[in-house]
Parts: sequence; C-alpha cells; structure tokens
Amino acid sequence: MSAYRVLIVEDHPFQHEYLINVFQAIGGFDVDVVWDGASALQRLARQRYDLLLSDLMMPGMDGVQLIQQLAHLKAPPALALMSVASRRMLVGAGQVAGNLGLTVAGLISKPVREPQVRTLRDCLDKLAEQARAPCCHRGVSLPRENLVRALANGEIQAWFQPKKSLQDGRIVGAEALARWVHPVEGLLMPGEFLGEIERLGLETQLLTCILAQTLTAQAQWAQLGYRLPVSINLPTHLLDQCDLVDRLLAQVQHRDAEPRQITFELMESSTTQLSSNYYAGACRLRMMGFGLAQDDFGKGFSSYFNLVSTPFNEVKIDRSLVHGCAENESLASALQSIVELGRKLGLTTIAEGAETQAELAVLRRIRCDQVQGFLISQGVAADKFSALLIEDGPAPALI
Repeated sequence: MSAYRVLIVEDHPFQHEYLINVFQAIGGFDVDVVWDGASALQRLARQRYDLLLSDLMMPGMDGVQLIQQLAHLKAPPALALMSVASRRMLVGAGQVAGNLGLTVAGLISKPVREPQVRTLRDCLDKLAEQARAPCCHRGVSLPRENLVRALANGEIQAWFQPKKSLQDGRIVGAEALARWVHPVEGLLMPGEFLGEIERLGLETQLLTCILAQTLTAQAQWAQLGYRLPVSINLPTHLLDQCDLVDRLLAQVQHRDAEPRQITFELMESSTTQLSSNYYAGACRLRMMGFGLAQDDFGKGFSSYFNLVSTPFNEVKIDRSLVHGCAENESLASALQSIVELGRKLGLTTIAEGAETQAELAVLRRIRCDQVQGFLISQGVAADKFSALLIEDGPAPALI
C-alpha cells in the first residue's frame, strides 16, 4: 500500500523536525511541512493530501480560519488538530470542522506522540476502506416510486441495536434503526436514503413501517421468553398530524401488543408548526401508555425547559458528550450533570455512542442507567438480535 500523504501546518521550527520524526517512526506516511495556513492552501491547490495536521494558534491565518477555508475545497483532506490550548478549545474547533462537513481524524493535545499518530493512521485506513466500498446512492435523488416500493415490500427494514444496563450488563431494550436491503446496491445505511424520505414526505410511511416490523420482532422474542421494550425515532414535526397518536395506538392494538413496550424518541432535528401540537402529541402519547424519550440531549439546542415541560420518561444523551469523556473532564462533568438531573426528574438516562471500555467506566461511575453503541453491538437484523438475547442469558422472571 502506498504511503499516506500528510501536510503539517506548524509555525515553530523545532516542531517541524519533531513531528517529521514521529511520523517517520510510525511509518506509512509521506510528510510535507509548511509554516502557515496560507502556505497550506497553496500546497493543497497543487497537491492532493490524505491528512492535514494543523496547529490552532498560529500568526496570520489561525487554525480556525484555515478550517473555514478548507471547507471551500472540492476534496479536502481529513483533518487533525493539535494545540497546547485547552481541550475544550480543541473540541470547539473540531465542532467547527464537523459542522462544515470536514472529516475530523483527531484532536491532539501537544506534544504529539507516537500512539496518537498510530491512531491517525488507523483512521486513514478506515477512510480508505470506505472509499473502496461500492458506490451507493449517497446524495443522489431517488425516484419516489422506488422508495414507496421499498417501504411496501420489506426492502427497508427495522434493525435493532441493544441497550444494556450499566448495573448488571444485561440487554434491557433496543432501538429500531432503518436499513435498506437494496436488491442491487446491497445494504444501505440511513444517511444514504433518509434525506430523500424526508424530501419526498414519506416519513409517516417510514414510521409505520418500522413500527410494524418492530411489533413482529417483539412477538418473535416473546416466543423465546423475552419481553423487550423498543424505541423508535419519531420526527417531531409529525405531531402536527392531530390523528397520528390514534393511528399509532390502533396499529399497536391491532397486533394485540402493549403500548408500554414501545418508546418514541422525539428527534430534535425538526419541530411542529404550533407548539401546542407538540405538547398535545407528547401528552397523548404518554396518556395512551407509550414511552417517550428526548433524543440527542446535549446536542445542538436541546433545552432544559423542553426536558422538564414534556412528559418524557427517558432522556438519551448524545454521543458527542460520550465520545472522549474518559480523557475530557469537561465532558465527564457535563455527563454527570445530565445524569443527576435525569435522576431527579425520574427519567431513565441512556448514553449513546460508547466506543471504549474507558468511556463505559465513566458512565458506570456517574451512575448512568443504560448504554448503547458499537462497543455493545451495532444494529442487527431481528433474527440476529434473537441470537444476542439467547447469548445474553435466560430472560428475567416477569413480575
């Protein structure tokens, strides 16, 4: 495999030599170094790089300004940031890059050391593998009839990601995730078709499709002795449909299922046209016996007032607060505050996106209730989830 081309932006001459030596010690890199952001942009105009490693604090064009310029490039490299500044500042700069659509490979507190460079190489390996994967429909308009057909014939499926208790490690629930098993393209992830579902106004059809498949899966698990609650994403603006709650209840009752076994996660990415529709829909979902969760709490502009004024029984903590919490005291403190608030409000707290044992240890220490993420399991089809349940052990006795 050819070496990864790396461009380092650093204004200190000693750091030039030091960083080159660290990258050479790991191997697999072809490294160039420039003094400032303007020089970096000139290089990027002439040469393709796989990774740009930039300091934040530089004279002239600083690291954040460089990030903003990178976003204008047709094919920007992956980005890693390094600094002697606080971890919070690094995370903030990383948020700038991520919100501008750049791939953030790492946030490194100086001095840069060999294990961190090895992690960068692992990230580049993953990106290269993704680039070699067969091309999908990402960003391409899909005909409405194709999506309607896929929803009707079972190509779009509910897969399930387990939630585990942080007290005993048992599977205590699942989240239903949409997957498209395309007859030609193979398995398509949500990012490759949900945008078109939204654009074409098919979100209600997707919701009822996922609910129907969830009820089928729950019936199969019940035959094995497992009665497991499942959460389903509900775009908040759908609560503008005043009969939505009644239709969801009828769908569940038609299958002789119990509403309390379904939790709807209200997504922050949209809102109702009238705030009264939001509160009416949320209240009626709970009155009918459904569970209700605030999704992605801690991301974007989710509000504490919204959390305390809506009849939620769960709060899901966004992965942006979980990832890196073992190394970042500020993140760990924010997590602890949310968990303590949830406990005082009588809410089950669920952390999303746990990826390391160290993050899991932090979540246990602060007494978060449940966790889900790739460390536990990725989303799997219903039959494979049955195998996970059996592997997890006998179902607890029902009270």
